[in-house]
Amino acid sequence: MRLRSPLLISAALAGAVTVLGITPEASAARPAAALPSHALVGYLHTSFANGSGYTRLADVPDSWDIIDLAFGEPTSTTSGDIRFSLCPRSECPGVESEDEFKAAVKAKQAAGKKVLISIGGQNGQVRLTTTAARDTFVASVGAIIDRYGLDGLDIDFEGHSLSLDTGDTDFKNPKTPAVVNLISAVKTLKAKYGEKFTLTMAPETFFVQLGHQYYGSGPFGGQDPRAGAYLPVIHALRDDLTLLHVQDYNSGPVMGLDEQYHTMGGADFHIAMTDMLLAGFPVAGNKDNVFPPLKPSQVAIGLPASVNAGNGYTSPADVTKALNCLTKNTDCGGYRPHGAWPDLRGLMTWSVNWDRYGNWEFQKNFDGYFGG
Repeated sequence: MRLRSPLLISAALAGAVTVLGITPEASAARPAAALPSHALVGYLHTSFANGSGYTRLADVPDSWDIIDLAFGEPTSTTSGDIRFSLCPRSECPGVESEDEFKAAVKAKQAAGKKVLISIGGQNGQVRLTTTAARDTFVASVGAIIDRYGLDGLDIDFEGHSLSLDTGDTDFKNPKTPAVVNLISAVKTLKAKYGEKFTLTMAPETFFVQLGHQYYGSGPFGGQDPRAGAYLPVIHALRDDLTLLHVQDYNSGPVMGLDEQYHTMGGADFHIAMTDMLLAGFPVAGNKDNVFPPLKPSQVAIGLPASVNAGNGYTSPADVTKALNCLTKNTDCGGYRPHGAWPDLRGLMTWSVNWDRYGNWEFQKNFDGYFGG
C-alpha cells in the first residue's frame, strides 16, 4: 500500500455480460458480531515511518473500529517466515515501548476495537509455494498474534504474491500451490483461534474485479497470470471472512457490469467496483461461471485518506455520493447498481497516519455520514 505504482490494466471483455437474473448464493459466513453495523478501518504505519509521521496506537481516535498494523513482512519471498517489529526509534522518535504498545492493544480491545496484523504491503511479497512455507507462515503469524495479543489477520498480498499457474482456470477449484497453501494456512489459523478470529483482506482491483474480464493466463495463455488471482482465495474463505475491502486506488480503468470502463477518483468507480462484489460477476466473461456475491456486511470500500496517500483520492462529497447510491439508490450518477445495500459495512483507508496528517478529513466524513 505504500509507495506503489498504479496498476496498468488493459483488457476487452470477450462476449456480452449481464448479471440480471443472477441469484445471490447463500453464504454461511459468520457475522462480525463484535463490529458495529458500520465500521471504519484504517492501516497504521507501525513498523516504518514516512512523510505522514508516526502515530502511536494509543493515539488513534475511537472512531476507528479495525486497526491494521502495517506490516508483517517475510524474511524472503518464499520462506513463509513473517516478522513484525515496532518502528526503530531512529526512524520514529515517538515510538512507544513494546509494553506500552501491548497495553494500547488491550485498551483498544476493551473499547470494542479490533487490532490486526497486516501481512504484505508493497514490499512484503509472500509466496507460499511449498507446504513447508505454509506451515512456517502459520507458526510465525500465530507467534505475532500471540506476542501482541491481536485479534486476527489482514491479508494485503500485492505485486507477485498471488499468480495463477498456467492451466489453473477454475476459481472454485484452484491448483496453484501458492494459492492452495495460502487458503490452507488461513483456515488453520482460523481453526486455532476460533470464531473470534477476525479475517480481512485488502486486494487491489487487478486481483479481483479484473477477473470479470480476464482470469489468470487464460485458456490460451498470454494474459497476466495475476489477473483475478485473489478470487479463489476470497471464494474459499468466504465463510471465514470478516471483511473484504478492495483497494479502489492505484488502479487503472476497470470494466464494470455495465460493460463500461470506470476510472478511479470519482463516485462511479467505487459504485461500480462495489456493485460487482455485492451482485456477483461472471469470471472471464463467462456468464455460466459466476463469482458469487458477498454479504454487504462483509464488504467495505477502500480509499486513500488524502491526496498524499495514493492515486485515486476521492473527495468527501464523492464518497458520500457513492455511499448514498450503494445504500439508498440515490445520487447514483452514471452507474446504477443492481440493488441497494444498507448493510454495507463501511470504509477502509490508507491510512490512519495520512488521515491525521490531513486533519482527519476521512474520519470526519465517515462519522458525519454514519453518525459516529
